[in-house]
Amino acid sequence: MSITTDFRHRGTEMDKNREYDGKQFFTVRDILEEAVNAVPDRDAYQFRIGRSDEIRHVTYYEFNEDTENLGAALTERGFGRSHIACMSENRYEWIVAFLTVLKSAGVFVPVDKELPTADKLNVLTESEAEVLFFSSRYAKWVCENREKLPGVKLFVCFDEQGADSGMETLGSLIRYGATLSRNEYDSLHSDEYELKLLVYTSGTTGIAKGVMLTEHNICSLVYYGFEITEIYDKGLSVLPYHHTYEAVTDIIPSIRFHSTLCINASLKDIVKDMQLFQPSYIYIVPALAEFLITSIQKNIKKQGKEKVFQAAVLMSKRFRKIGIDMRPYLFQSLRNVFGGRMRKIICGGAPIRPELGEFFDTIGIYLVGGYGITECSPLVSVNDEKTITYDTVGHRLGCLDWRIDSPNEEGIGEICVKGDTVMLGYYKKPEETAKAIIDGWFYTGDYGYIDKKDQLVITGRKKNIIVLNNGKNVYPEEIEGYIMNIPYVQEVVVRGEKNEKGEEYTLSAELYLSEEKDPGFVLEDIQKQLAELPNYKVVTSVKLRNDPFPKTSSNKIKRNA
Repeated sequence: MSITTDFRHRGTEMDKNREYDGKQFFTVRDILEEAVNAVPDRDAYQFRIGRSDEIRHVTYYEFNEDTENLGAALTERGFGRSHIACMSENRYEWIVAFLTVLKSAGVFVPVDKELPTADKLNVLTESEAEVLFFSSRYAKWVCENREKLPGVKLFVCFDEQGADSGMETLGSLIRYGATLSRNEYDSLHSDEYELKLLVYTSGTTGIAKGVMLTEHNICSLVYYGFEITEIYDKGLSVLPYHHTYEAVTDIIPSIRFHSTLCINASLKDIVKDMQLFQPSYIYIVPALAEFLITSIQKNIKKQGKEKVFQAAVLMSKRFRKIGIDMRPYLFQSLRNVFGGRMRKIICGGAPIRPELGEFFDTIGIYLVGGYGITECSPLVSVNDEKTITYDTVGHRLGCLDWRIDSPNEEGIGEICVKGDTVMLGYYKKPEETAKAIIDGWFYTGDYGYIDKKDQLVITGRKKNIIVLNNGKNVYPEEIEGYIMNIPYVQEVVVRGEKNEKGEEYTLSAELYLSEEKDPGFVLEDIQKQLAELPNYKVVTSVKLRNDPFPKTSSNKIKRNA
């Protein structure tokens, strides 16, 4: 029986398939059991079979059976309380391994498959992983590095063809578990305040650190996050599973709200998959939103329908003023790009340009921004559909307090957070933990301010701040947001230019464009965009790139690469 607590949900019932019953769950096992009891025959997951358009359907009952059988096998082999790692592309089997471990007394360790070999080995060793799940895509790497991982006692390949001698396959373990009693696995419990999910940060923050998250962190995010916002009947899952943004804010809530989650195996197929699965919501990052909008705008221009589009926009605005929403009809052809049923895009990982939100609002799709960081499980704040503000990242979760440390004259300072989604600390790094969490406050390393409505505005990363020799602080993300309004700009990084004394005295912009342009012409367009800003925020030189910037696995630009 699920352990629950009633509370009053402030959201609205926007979809008949979204059965939100106002309960709080304290374990992931309870979340899944409740879904299985409520909707056993509903699809929990849908995904392509290979590269075809044939779809495999997995019900909540079938999914739970896979986790129970795998859990029984792992427990019988002595791994019911182990640290268990997973290195794979997004796929159904990853989710099976993830939920199986979360339901046990063990610890799940997602591994960024894009890390260099030395970093992957470091994560697997430092995390004390005793089991490694992997797909055939990484079987060669596992075989070549197996001897360097003496702590890993069991290697499990998701695919039959990828397992070497002495290795298991996921299918064989599930089949074996089906012959065993589940009693021991089902009796496993871990303290909700102890380590449950060990996530290594990577990409933009230097040497990877193991962020220790608890089951209390995870369940608090689901409970308090969805006081503010909501999801609907079918989602498309596209972001890397080893990131908490996808694993914790998408996979777990989709179970909690009995949604069907459709698995995108490759970002190259995102438009095709939206049209195949016809989702009602999707989690993405701003870079992906920019790509989708740019593609749509190019098609409008290519078809010579710019005037038609603008006329439809004006007509829509007139009707909305009198309470009539014509957007689903006026912009149906554009909405069909997203499958025709898309109602909400949840966008995180970086601030959203207001122009992005306004475009999606124009065609009748919510673009909901929020703020999160891995160390906060990862959600700190999120906008709700009724009061969306594109210049803020919304309202804080009800379980959190926040404040601005050492604000300047504009109220900008480091964002500090305290509450139920904040991590335990960094694994085996007490000194790093002590620097990050002081008197219970987590210092995020992000800068911003809190407005009069208690909504958060992000201005940039602490480590990215440009301090000019006139004493002014410049947040490059702010300048980059203006520059991204130029249609042909695909990517941009703003930096401080140094004089002969090594002081940063002015700003430069490095850009990747969608079409060839003269640097002088580009600089002129940039300065027009920045015309209303103070002089010290004006870009004085540009550098054009031939290729896109290197990215992290979550599609963030590596600023110093």
